[in-house]
Amino acid sequence: MTKKVVLGMSGGVDSSLSAHLLQEEGYEVIGVTMALYNGTGCSTKENIEDARAVANQLGIPFHVLHMEKEFDEEVIQYFVEEYKSGKTPNPCVICNRRIKFDLFLEEAKKLGADYIATGHYGKVKYDEEKGRYLLLEGADKKKDQSYFLYRLTQDQLKHIIMPLADYTKEEVRELSKKFNLPVAEKKDSEDICFIPDGNAGNFLKNYEDGNSPGNFVDMEGNILGKHKGIMYYTVGQRRGLGLAMGKRVFVKAIKPDTNEIVIGEEEELYSQGCIAKDINLIAMEKLTEPIHGEGKIRYSKEKYPCTMYPMENGKMKVIFDEKVRAVTKGQAVVIYDKDMVIGGGTIEEVIK
Repeated sequence: MTKKVVLGMSGGVDSSLSAHLLQEEGYEVIGVTMALYNGTGCSTKENIEDARAVANQLGIPFHVLHMEKEFDEEVIQYFVEEYKSGKTPNPCVICNRRIKFDLFLEEAKKLGADYIATGHYGKVKYDEEKGRYLLLEGADKKKDQSYFLYRLTQDQLKHIIMPLADYTKEEVRELSKKFNLPVAEKKDSEDICFIPDGNAGNFLKNYEDGNSPGNFVDMEGNILGKHKGIMYYTVGQRRGLGLAMGKRVFVKAIKPDTNEIVIGEEEELYSQGCIAKDINLIAMEKLTEPIHGEGKIRYSKEKYPCTMYPMENGKMKVIFDEKVRAVTKGQAVVIYDKDMVIGGGTIEEVIK
């Protein structure tokens, strides 16, 4: 019996080639574009029509799924509130868990699908010995997106196909040209989908209530100048501070209680570890003893050797072998065993 798969189509080259590959593997493919945010970013009319053109060329059904309300409630509001509280959020992690692999899976089941698929660079496999579905890095380490996917559950992983697991971006481009896909030369999307220009400050201007100017201070609390509002800054930031200090200075910490931003030199940005909440484990059911692995604190960062420790309150402590720069509240810390995601959580406290 032919297996039915609903593919999330963004109108880009990755999901478009995924549609072709799934067809080649014998799946019955249904293309779906999720309209998420008022015609910007990944939901532009151009992207929707590009996805439709690919679906038409391949002869597969195509639907537009309107999820603007859910996206606003689950992702946009989270993003804004985290910035207002002095944290640096990662909306892609929340979007993947709640929208692209949760609500999307529910909709796919309504269409009678056995699986959902995406153009993510990552790999899902079932481990007989562990009796669990595992999440691994994709073959293209530069494009790997497993960091954003660490919150996926066993039930979600069970129903996910990632056709690009074993391909590099260069191979995806070449194959798309070979198969004459209309988006083969289309430029990749960058940054956060609902902030296509990459300027979070401009986006956050629409949500200024409760966010007022305050003081830049040094480590001793001495006032150095005025900031625009804490949600315009992130730990580790150097540019755009408007401070003439005669030396390179950075945002060291953000204090929402006093509406202050602490400024320091680069060596003061380094931390020994963090405490993380909202833990999701993929490679195991429960963390019962310390495990040594490699931790990633941002998508663009490298992995750092570390040990993850269980805590009584369901949180975990992560201690790096050597101090790491710009460990930031609100970001995800994801722990790997080589190319396998053990699990991760949201950074709640930084350990100096």
